[in-house]
Amino acid sequence: MPNTNSSLPLAGVRVLDFSRVLAGPWCGMVLGDLGAEVIKVEHPERGDDTRDWGLRIGLTETAYFNSVNRNKRSITLDLQTADGQEIASELAAKCDVVIQNFKFGGIEKMGLGYEQLSAQHPELIYCSITGYDRKGPEAARPGYDLVIQGEAGLMALNGEANQPPLKFGVAVVDMLTGMYAAQAILAALFERQKTGQGRHIGMALFDCGLMITAYYGLEALLKGEDPPRYGNEHPSIMPYGVYDAQDGPVVVACGNNSQFTRFCNDVIERPDLEADERFKTNLGRSANRAILVPEIRREIGARKRKDLLDRLTRAGIPCGEVAGLHEALTSKRAIDAGLVTTLPHPDAGSVNVLAPPYRFDGVRLPVRSAPPRLGEGTKQVLQTLLGLSDEKISQLEASGVV
Repeated sequence: MPNTNSSLPLAGVRVLDFSRVLAGPWCGMVLGDLGAEVIKVEHPERGDDTRDWGLRIGLTETAYFNSVNRNKRSITLDLQTADGQEIASELAAKCDVVIQNFKFGGIEKMGLGYEQLSAQHPELIYCSITGYDRKGPEAARPGYDLVIQGEAGLMALNGEANQPPLKFGVAVVDMLTGMYAAQAILAALFERQKTGQGRHIGMALFDCGLMITAYYGLEALLKGEDPPRYGNEHPSIMPYGVYDAQDGPVVVACGNNSQFTRFCNDVIERPDLEADERFKTNLGRSANRAILVPEIRREIGARKRKDLLDRLTRAGIPCGEVAGLHEALTSKRAIDAGLVTTLPHPDAGSVNVLAPPYRFDGVRLPVRSAPPRLGEGTKQVLQTLLGLSDEKISQLEASGVV
């Protein structure tokens, strides 16, 4: 296995990532952030689809691509060719983990399915990401985040009550599926230390989409119908949401009855609300939200944001401003935490890269490498792992295999 920084939790683990777009690459990025060597396999001409999505950075990257491909190396390989398939199989034999999200049955046609690779490499941990259950009647359906958000009921719970179904602002199903997949791979790596055997992990976007419904999903089952949508408010905690002050929105999160008491007495100076039997408990406040919410909105709307936040903070009530995205990314809080890194870039001069969220022993794990240019690691990987000569690599380049 690769010789990497031993202080990283997954140092020594090598991942071959055949996936593209978001769920699979997100999984690979998580493993890369934790220290694994991640080799991203891309088509020699077009690369990952997301290299053509969103704002351009340099010659081969975009903001979309860069958001999910830090701490990886890119190699190009045409998996539709016999030579490309042979090289991919040889690379898989040098790796601990394979990730793929090809259409159902597609990778088996290339000779790179789990049964085919594990026959020669029984320790291999292989993760397949599909749209739907691999053993179900919809196995061959392609999986798209937007479609799953609709089918899994996520659009039905998102947004304000008077709005039509609304998707989440980011591809939440893809992202959570990638995280779930990384968790499963970590569990399989841990188990392999005891058994010496690999695993075939199957992750479906629809499965993960349903899991994201969480308490809303269980409430729908209890009620036998869709729960109402509350927008920025909480379905069972009051007051807990976004409210407009005179000069901008604030977040107020009263998580228990004692906080509500302090909110009424010390923040909005309405002890009559705290004394009202209808509002004594969270259950009561939720049941009577149609009466309580207008009172809260009226009181907050009559005050300046800074005064409200000062009062809320002194009262020990969770609160905050509602920031713009650029404002949040460039805030002192984000800068002090080291959440945005600027790295040199050969084409663009420099590039912003979001840092991993993980801290170990108080230290944030580093961005070891910026999202890669298309194929920048091809020659080094083929030489180092497979021992291919310059002449052989030149032949593969001439024939379009790499």
